[in-house]
Formats: sequence, structure tokens, C-alpha cells
Amino acid sequence: MRTREETRTVDGLRFHVRRAGEGPLILLLHGWPQTGHAWRRILPVLARDYTVVAPDLRGYGASSRPGGGYDKRTMAADMSGLMHELGYAQAVVVGHDRGARVAHRWGLDRPHEISHLMLLSVVPTREMWRHMDARVGAAYWHWLFHLVPDLPEFLTEGKAGEYVRFMLAAGVFRREAFTDADLRHYAEAYARPGALRASFDDYRAARHEDLEADEADAAAGRRLTMPVHVAWGAEGLVGTLPVLDLWRAYADRLEGAQIDSCGHFPAEERPDVLIARIQAFLAAERAVEGK
Repeated sequence: MRTREETRTVDGLRFHVRRAGEGPLILLLHGWPQTGHAWRRILPVLARDYTVVAPDLRGYGASSRPGGGYDKRTMAADMSGLMHELGYAQAVVVGHDRGARVAHRWGLDRPHEISHLMLLSVVPTREMWRHMDARVGAAYWHWLFHLVPDLPEFLTEGKAGEYVRFMLAAGVFRREAFTDADLRHYAEAYARPGALRASFDDYRAARHEDLEADEADAAAGRRLTMPVHVAWGAEGLVGTLPVLDLWRAYADRLEGAQIDSCGHFPAEERPDVLIARIQAFLAAERAVEGK
């Protein structure tokens, strides 16, 4: 299935998207330090039965990099706007890492727009901060590093490619998942002017606006109401946390399991397993709905 690339405009911002197929919409939201390229092995297969779209998020890849708006509420509104720009009122949403945090917020703010939600390699942002002890802080040191105003930009100036390659190597279990061309794509994407700064602002929002929104929802008892599937690599950092137990406080209809022999990047390390997991999740839920 041929994947085509195009640009869509939402509220004055340009979003670079990869797209293939026809039918109900699946939106694939990438993480850090990646772009929509992360879904290259997933998108063509799912496109046999769906319209599948993998955008570069606000601030990432070839999409616009405005000076602000990296809180997940705004980034989720971007994706909602993109969905409507594509001519759809509802989508299946699969989010990885930062994209999963965008998807989580989207599901809370606009639950009617997401029919099925899959979240990869994350626990809720609120739980990340609640569990940020010495062990988690040592494993997720980059969360804390990225929070510091200006310093990450200063220290990575002219070294974006090296930093991205280091972080990809640190998170992957199956190193063959990234070819030289893949690593070059990510290195070049983050070497663009303002790209690393935008991604650091994404993390900074997680400590302030995102946490405040999550705390407000928790206090109000708001939870995800659509079917939710959570998956994570058994060899990834998030696997050191009680993933499903933590998500049970945030979702009414939850299922999930780890992916064996996989690090932080399921779409690139175990695409065959992830494709089967997505297809089974959608088929099972539709079977339940059809009863």
C-alpha cells in the first residue's frame, strides 16, 4: 500500500502527514525523539482496511513549530482539528510516548471523537510525577533535564543529531529496528532550527499545564470512557512500573499487556506484534458492540 505525504493546515499551523488507505480513520501519534516516520512499518498494513494517517505533531518533524502551545490540551485540539480537516468526526487513535499523552488528553476532553484508544509505552503523566522517586528519576533523567529553562538548548546546540541517536540507542532493545537511514531521518528532523526547543517545551508543559489539567480531571472523577488498550515493551523503562494497575484509575474499559523482546519503541521493534494487537483490539470491541 503506497503511503503519500501531504501538508494539512489547522488553525494556521501546517501539519505534515503520511497517509494511505480508505475507510474508517486511524490516527497514529508518534513519540520523542521521533516523527510520524515511526509508523512506517505499521501504516501500510493497517491501510488495507482503514484510512491511516501519521502526522508530525506540533513542533516536530516537518510540522509548524510555534513559540507555544505544547500543553497536551492544545496539542490534542490540533489533532482533533486535523481529524475534522480530513473529513472525519471520529477516529481510532494510537499514541506512543508523547503522542500517547496527547491522545490521553484528547480522550478526556473530547471522548466522543475517539472510538478506540491505544496507548503505548506510558503511564499517565500524573502518575509519572507521583512516582518520581530516586529510581524513576534515574531512569527518566531526561524528563528532569528537559525541564530546566534554556540549559538543554544550550548543551545540545549543534549536537541535536548526537543527542537523538544517544536517546534512541538508550531506549531500544532490538537495535536492528533502526536502520542508518532511520537514524539519519530522526537526527536531521531534530537538527532543524527550533526543533529541540519545541520538544523540550513539550516536556516542560508536562510539569505545569498538563499536570494541572490531569489533577483537575482526577479531582472531578473524569476518566476515559472508550475502550482502551495499553501496551509496552517488556524491556522498556515503563515496564518497571505497575502499568495496568496505574491505568485502571484512569479508564473504565481497560485491557493490555506487555510486548516481549521489546524496548521503548514497539512500532519499530515489534511491528508485527503491534499490528496484530491493534487488529485484535478493534475486532474484539466490534464483536462486543455487535452483540
